[in-house]
Parts: sequence; structure tokens; C-alpha cells
Amino acid sequence: MKKKEKKSNGENLKEINKESPKETAKSDDKQASELSVHKEKDNTLQRQLDETNDKFLRLFSEFDNYRKRAAKERVELTKTASEAVITALLPVLDDLERAVKMDAENTKTEEQAKKEGLSLIFNKFKSVLRQKGVEEIASVGEDFNTDYHDAITHIPADNKEQKGKVVEEVKKGYTLNGKVIRYASVIVAN
Repeated sequence: MKKKEKKSNGENLKEINKESPKETAKSDDKQASELSVHKEKDNTLQRQLDETNDKFLRLFSEFDNYRKRAAKERVELTKTASEAVITALLPVLDDLERAVKMDAENTKTEEQAKKEGLSLIFNKFKSVLRQKGVEEIASVGEDFNTDYHDAITHIPADNKEQKGKVVEEVKKGYTLNGKVIRYASVIVAN
């Protein structure tokens, strides 16, 4: 029986050797296809990783920009928080200025004390506004600038040098920490 077994084992070896080249080719093809499938999966995963990293970087950049913008807006808000109050006070300043001008024209000696008192109040009020960042916009004799001036009318220029210049200021303009809070109402020569 051992001879039969040996024979059958030998035959088995012959059969394996006969089928080996075919099966080897099949297994090589199978391994190659599995390898290409793994490479495709690898490439897909790499693309997904790259996309995710790109999305993360964009989101991080957007958040950083938002944070910077919010901080800048906070600083801007603190600078101009009093804008509404100061804007409401500007007509009072205009009235005080007109009163000082009218009193300056009156030269009666008994009125001198009133003039000085009114002048002191006016100067103190302007000083407080200046400390809070309020500045007057220069107008008369300046070039007309739409960033600071609002032309209410145009008049013919007397000479070429006056063309495009502000010849009269009807209402003063003001800035608060560099931001225009009221445009100067002016008359422009053309």
C-alpha cells in the first residue's frame, strides 16, 4: 500500500507541477488585481485626507480672520461708542459758537462780563470735545473733498485759484477719532 501511496503522491506532485504554471499565472493576476484595488483605495483615502486637510485649513483661516475682524470692530466700537451723544451735542456747539460771535460784535462795556463768561463756557465745551477725540474739519480755502464736505451750492469763481475751493462754510463738520460724524456744509466756487 505504501507504493500506491507513493505513487499517488508522485502523481499528485506531477499534477500540481502540471497545474502550477496555470495557477501561478492566475494567482499573479489575482494578486495584481488585489494590489491595484488597494492602490485605488489608497489613492482615494489620500485624496479624502487632502480634501479634509484643505477644508480644515480654510476653516481655521476663516476663524482666524473672524477673530481679528471682531477684535478690530470691538476697538472701533469703543472709539466711537460716544458718537451718538457727541452728534447730539454738535448743534449746541453751533449755537454757542453763534452766540459768541454775536456777543463779540456787541462792544458795550456792561455786556463785557457776559461775553467773557459765554466765551469761557464755549472754550471749555470745545476743550472737552477735543479731549474725547472730536476735531473740526477744515473747510474755508481748502479744496472741495467729498470725504469731508457736503456742497449745498456752487457759485461762480472770482479767479482761477478759487475754482474747486470752499469759499464759505455754512455748517462745520466734525470727526471723531478720524471718522467723519458730520460733514461740513459748504459753498464751493466753480
